[in-house]
Amino acid sequence: MDNDARSSRPVVFITGASRPNAIGAAIARNQAVLGWDVAFGFWDDYDASMPWGAQERAHDAFADELRALGARALPVAVDLSHPEAPARALERVRAGLGPVQALVASHAHSVDSGLLDTSVEAFDAHFAVNTRGTWLLIKAFAEQFAGSSTLPTEAGGPALGRIVALTSDHTAHNLPYGASKGALDRIVIAAAVELAHLGITANLVNPGPIDTGWMTPELVEAVVAETALGRLGRPQDTADLVAFLLSPSGGWVNGQLLYSNGGFHLPV
Repeated sequence: MDNDARSSRPVVFITGASRPNAIGAAIARNQAVLGWDVAFGFWDDYDASMPWGAQERAHDAFADELRALGARALPVAVDLSHPEAPARALERVRAGLGPVQALVASHAHSVDSGLLDTSVEAFDAHFAVNTRGTWLLIKAFAEQFAGSSTLPTEAGGPALGRIVALTSDHTAHNLPYGASKGALDRIVIAAAVELAHLGITANLVNPGPIDTGWMTPELVEAVVAETALGRLGRPQDTADLVAFLLSPSGGWVNGQLLYSNGGFHLPV
């Protein structure tokens, strides 16, 4: 693909795409195939602290994969626990690929603990990344729209922008994660109202349980038994719904929390 054709592609910034089997990575591949240029966020220090570990130079290999699909690709290291990091990340994407038309918040800080054994430090860490970090990403994204006259428009109207955040309904035994995601939901719903005048829609997707490398075989079996459609969710399932929300066809969906879980927890 020549440079002129690539420069006409819309740009999406997807956080939480550090591992090849992550939901964010599936979303990135989807959007690359669908004609988007893709910036993706990662933070190796967090992956290194988790059971799956950090994969050396994985972000470079993934960027090459996206380029092979026809997209310009930009890996962005971003520690969303720092208040200044979201705006800096958006500015890096804008400088590297151009104005950002869509923001997909697929990142998460998640360490299991309950009401009685969650430390103050763990509670604050979850809210710093999952809640405050996403709020500041949304803020920086919206400020780009408010200050620009060069972003894409729809039928001569306002700029056409999209925000999609991944959420969860975890509660018991996963207190800081679930609480921080619940607060995130309110922020995104507020964005759907407060940013509408900029031509920006904001929605949430709850993908349900998806094995991206953290499930035991026993847990997989239990989840499948509780899912009406009789299989485990795949990252691609979430990526397909996000693709619709980012598309022109999804432009009338705003301020919604959508479940993409195959009927998980429905009576079966």
